[in-house]
Amino acid sequence: MELVRKPSIFRVFGCVIVFAQVISGFYLPGSYMHTYSNEDPIYAKVNSLTSIETELPFSYYSLPYCKPLGGIKKSAENLGELLMGDQIDNSPYRFRMNVNETIYLCTTTPLNEHEVKLLKQRTRDLYQVNMILDNLPVMRYANQNGVKIQWTGFPIGYTPPDGSADYIINHLKFTVLVHEYKGSGVEIIGTGEEGLGVISEADKKASGYEIVGFQVAPCSIKYDSEVMTKLHMYDNMSSINCPSELHKYQVIREQERISFTYEVEFVKSDIRWPSRWDAYLKMEGSRVHWFSILNSLMVVFFLAGIVFVIFLRTVRRDLTRYEELDKETQAQMNEELSGWKLVVGDVFREPECSKLLCVMVGDGVQILGMAGVTIVFAALGFMSPASRGMLLTGMIILYLIQGIVAGYVSVRLWRTIKGTSEGWRSISWLAACFFPGIAFIILTVLNFILWGSHSTGAIPISLYFELFFLWFCISVPLTLIGGFLGTKAQTIEYPVRTNQIPREIPARKYPSWLLVLGAGILPFGTLFIELFFILSSIWLGRFYYVFGFLLVVLLLLVIVCAEVSVVLTYMHLCIEDWRWWWKAFFASGSVALYVFLYSINYLVFDLQSLRGPVSATLYLGYSLLMAVAIMLSTGTVGFLMSFYFVHYLFSSVKID
Repeated sequence: MELVRKPSIFRVFGCVIVFAQVISGFYLPGSYMHTYSNEDPIYAKVNSLTSIETELPFSYYSLPYCKPLGGIKKSAENLGELLMGDQIDNSPYRFRMNVNETIYLCTTTPLNEHEVKLLKQRTRDLYQVNMILDNLPVMRYANQNGVKIQWTGFPIGYTPPDGSADYIINHLKFTVLVHEYKGSGVEIIGTGEEGLGVISEADKKASGYEIVGFQVAPCSIKYDSEVMTKLHMYDNMSSINCPSELHKYQVIREQERISFTYEVEFVKSDIRWPSRWDAYLKMEGSRVHWFSILNSLMVVFFLAGIVFVIFLRTVRRDLTRYEELDKETQAQMNEELSGWKLVVGDVFREPECSKLLCVMVGDGVQILGMAGVTIVFAALGFMSPASRGMLLTGMIILYLIQGIVAGYVSVRLWRTIKGTSEGWRSISWLAACFFPGIAFIILTVLNFILWGSHSTGAIPISLYFELFFLWFCISVPLTLIGGFLGTKAQTIEYPVRTNQIPREIPARKYPSWLLVLGAGILPFGTLFIELFFILSSIWLGRFYYVFGFLLVVLLLLVIVCAEVSVVLTYMHLCIEDWRWWWKAFFASGSVALYVFLYSINYLVFDLQSLRGPVSATLYLGYSLLMAVAIMLSTGTVGFLMSFYFVHYLFSSVKID
């Protein structure tokens, strides 16, 4: 096994996740190296059946496949895997290290009407079988028009273009790439598949083989069932050549008995264990990706820089002119001129629905903090795709921990607006329940749809109790603690007094909300390219691992949201509109509207294979949840920056 030394901060983060997993009853999968000796048995595992046409995962054993001799056993799954609908089971596929052989598995009983209907439906919906060997997903290669294309998984069956019949894939040619490993007496730090971390000392003379690749070439073969039924599982067979004629394929029809076989070939490779995931994480069209991201960054920086420079010069000129005048002239200007100086007595007036604003800002800080820390750890390589579900699990745990920040920010903003700590408990409770409540409602509706479809993507009722436990026993108490700390924090004092009678806002030719909604276009321009790759990785079954790009885009998005919101706030104050609170929030938060519209565009033009009302409903539901999270986080950035800008602007003006 390989030495992996993590900095102390990573160990702390790992301990937090492991501790949370122990609380919730789940464990992270192993990601450290396994070595095998010659003829050591290795068993492959099977994951849920997936399809880009329906996005509804189903259990592998929902189809009439061969079952293991010892029965079906589920692998230990973590919180992230369960939420993603992964159902990892053992399988009868057994390999012996460095032994090339052709193996017979089993022959099914005659297919009944229900099994035939299910097999044909899964075949025509392009469902893929996902297998795992030593934590590596199986990969399939094919040549189309001279281009080498790779997929993870292999199809259940094949339907010819004329649709005359459906044929099942019943023979698999596996190629296992191995690298010879020689031990050197190193320390091993990791989390095992069967439980918690293991720390031991490797034998200095240890050596063996590590698995660095797992490939498959599927085909369909029609066997003589009478001959095949005389064999037993794992009996050796002679080598098999895959046929190219349709009449030699195994057709799917009633009363047919299907025989399953496989062969394995071990090939020595120069690929080292740390590099074995490179083939899965390779970005197709990387030059286009780089050019698009860099071009977007340059354009947005240029536009945001111009807006910010003009804005700074305008504010500085106004302040200089105002402060150079004597008091008598200032009073005369206040009577004759219009502008942001005239709303000095109303700019800090309490906004409508102030409690909701405090809660949304607190939840926005919580989501933004969770996203930022997750992306940083992922960009540093801590959340490897080799650890299944770790990214989603880490996001959930970080969100729970960030509850203390949400409570603190919500209550402190409430104290600033109200001038008192009264009602801080209700603010803390609302902050702990607002976004999780929205997510719970959306996911429950989608879960009923998945339950009705008998999909493995449906969250089991036991997991609901686990999530409720994490929510009310970790997140809510932390949010209340944060709220209590917010009551002890120093109060933010307003630099000016608020008049008793609100100032009348001048009439405008157009609604100010049109400008607020339009402001989200510029922040959307910073992330729409990366959004395409993220949606593709989620809905087209691709791996997303360019978190360095995503971190840059996140930082750029925060900067642009802050600038846009400040500019819009200044414009509203200049036209004597002192109701800037909610407009500052939605000026940057309106980017979520464009994200949701882009998601619909992606569904119509890029997910043309996605079909059926159930699949479309699931897609729109998850897109809506993502848009709400983006609205809260980006709106919070814009509001907090605008608040500090308004506070600074009016504290710089001499007021008697």
